[in-house]
Amino acid sequence: MAATIVLATVLPANSAGQALAPYKDELFAYPDLISTSDGGAYTVVDYREMRDINGRDEIPERRVRAKYVSTSVRRAQKDLVLKTDSGEIRHIAVGTGEKAKLIVIYLHGQGGSRKQGVDDYTFGGNFNRLKNLMAANDGLYLSPDFSDFGEKGAAEIAALIAHYAENSPGAPVFVACGSMGGMLCWQLATDRQASQHISGLLLLGSLWDEKFFSSPAFKRRVPVFFGHGSRDTVFAVDKQEAFFRSIAAKAPGYPARFVRFETGTHGTPIRMTDWRQALNWMLSATP
Repeated sequence: MAATIVLATVLPANSAGQALAPYKDELFAYPDLISTSDGGAYTVVDYREMRDINGRDEIPERRVRAKYVSTSVRRAQKDLVLKTDSGEIRHIAVGTGEKAKLIVIYLHGQGGSRKQGVDDYTFGGNFNRLKNLMAANDGLYLSPDFSDFGEKGAAEIAALIAHYAENSPGAPVFVACGSMGGMLCWQLATDRQASQHISGLLLLGSLWDEKFFSSPAFKRRVPVFFGHGSRDTVFAVDKQEAFFRSIAAKAPGYPARFVRFETGTHGTPIRMTDWRQALNWMLSATP
């Protein structure tokens, strides 16, 4: 299944003083908030299809209006093949491949490809914003292909992470997973080597995995962000919310946040998640 995806608060930088500079924040800010709770960890956003798709897109779900994108970032974009012991990994890279200040990786859902994560005009221009955020902040954005959502795919992504982490020592690595891509997020969390590089996980319209509680990532208190539509018919929102709350129950004060898009469907979080806010929060909370 292919995934079809601001709070206007000032977030603190991490201990190194790092925070992403703004990029079109006024266009990508969350619309009205219905509620916030748990000290701001749980937020309900007022999502409306007529406003947030039809009012934002020139062609609904196919092409966002021009003001949301800046295609000059394509100059910093390359389609690459990395040869590793786990096989060749085709991936698209945006930004600096060496000495990056941070690395963000997007893992697509069933039926997707590396091209989904760099499409400038779909998903309301949200991937274009992420690309521009990385390029403007000396970061690196990666959107890879992978063989499957099992052990082979996880090994490929672990090899990709290891390669770029070596090229950018000390750079925090954030892995965002759409829909079924979440299976890879949770496997990476349990991988002893890969998890040491990961500084945050973002689950967008995705699933849950109880094995996370025994993982190295959980023990390191790696921040986790959940974005979910209330009308997601693929992965039920109540089950993902229950998993989110179980994190706090098992580890009080654990850095986890949940943004619920009221009336949103399966792909809404990919369209609506505020990348800058989520990543700045993770930079402030990274282990």
